[in-house]
Amino acid sequence: MHRLEERVPSRSRSSVKIGYVGGGSHGWAHTLINDLLQCDDLAGTVSLYDVDYEAAEQNARLANGLAERSDANGAWTFEARREVDDALADADFVICSIQDPVGETFVHDIDVPQEYGIYQTVADTVGPGGVLRSLRAIPQYREIAATVREQCPDAWVINYTNPMTVCTRALYEEFPDINAIGLCHEVFGTQRLLADIAERYVDEAEDVAADEIDVNVKGINHFTWVDEAYWNGHDLFQYLDRELEERKPIPGFEPGELNDESYWTNHHQIAFDLYDRFGVLGAAGDRHLAEFVPWYLDIDEPEEIQRWGIRLTPSSARTGDSEGPAKMERYLSGDEEFEFTESGEEVVDIMRALEGLEPIKTHVNHPNRGQTPDLPTGAVVETNAVITGGGVAPITAGELPREVRSMVLTAVHNQETLIEAGFAGDLDLAFQAFLNEPLVTIQRDEARDLFADLVALERDYLRDYDLENADVLEG
Repeated sequence: MHRLEERVPSRSRSSVKIGYVGGGSHGWAHTLINDLLQCDDLAGTVSLYDVDYEAAEQNARLANGLAERSDANGAWTFEARREVDDALADADFVICSIQDPVGETFVHDIDVPQEYGIYQTVADTVGPGGVLRSLRAIPQYREIAATVREQCPDAWVINYTNPMTVCTRALYEEFPDINAIGLCHEVFGTQRLLADIAERYVDEAEDVAADEIDVNVKGINHFTWVDEAYWNGHDLFQYLDRELEERKPIPGFEPGELNDESYWTNHHQIAFDLYDRFGVLGAAGDRHLAEFVPWYLDIDEPEEIQRWGIRLTPSSARTGDSEGPAKMERYLSGDEEFEFTESGEEVVDIMRALEGLEPIKTHVNHPNRGQTPDLPTGAVVETNAVITGGGVAPITAGELPREVRSMVLTAVHNQETLIEAGFAGDLDLAFQAFLNEPLVTIQRDEARDLFADLVALERDYLRDYDLENADVLEG
């Protein structure tokens, strides 16, 4: 994120209403509470909606208690709402971060494809897991967009939910006049990498912060690319060949070597391998980049992916976290103090910019209006944008190299097919996208069986689809 020079004079606090869909979260919701209560020039009400009303009510109690502390600067009132219409009524901003029950959905997205020899490092954007997650999300995001149309048509909607591209695209498909962007922090990791490169190769560079790195971002979420990078006028791209040589051999690890590292470890091996092959730097975590092409995850055993400096994230890592509810209980009981921190997230800065307080430049997911001229118009792409009180203005990022564009287009066309399938309730059409996924390299009949298995396990979350008449489920 880059704050731009123009800033309005100091004035009284701008009062807004935020409607939060997924307001019972112990992750993003707590981050928002943290950031709002440290912002001294916005104030107002946050209406928290969640299918788990009790979780939203707990967050409201926690946040209102924190707002009374002497170290809280923000003047905010938090409330839980039982109906999404009430939460979004007359909202200025709508934030979305939702998740289906992991044990009933995400676990299957990860484990069942492995039974067919398909391994996924994340399974929330593309691949078999990304397809099923998209099919579940599209009806939910249609409902959100329809509610925005009825309750707060001029609000800015900010999405955090994956699959980012499909969710944001569904908002616009349902309500074309919606104001919506998607936010993802993967590019921040690339900026941190480039800040480290600046410190090692530019003589005067010391303690370089990630937000000092100016990058040209292009592509789609989790398959983003950087072809320009600057720090204080220094071209950092000129150092990537030297950095590549320093990092060789790539891949540079042995299977099993990372067993003691976090499941989320990232050594940027894939990002640099893509740079070596195509001349542009992959600008997402390697765990995401690996899923958009077939060759990195062409493995027989899970540990083999460690050659590329990453690990598979098992379903147990997605279900085994009981710390969130336990920590909430400690917060509410007073056994543990909620500490205000610098979260590094940008949503409050973006709201400030849209309120006309301070313009910024950052990367966002937004429909293509020409900012990526070689990708389809209307597809949701990720580029930089300037955000002001006048709205979001994407910055032209230019074209991708031809072979990179080919890979990106495969994902774009699959996502567009899933949108069409989701709006029509057509699982046979969805299966076409499933077959076209780079990770689905098994025989067609096996792919059909895998797709049918996943649908059968998650049918309670796919009620908007024609389950009775889908040929792909006939066997």
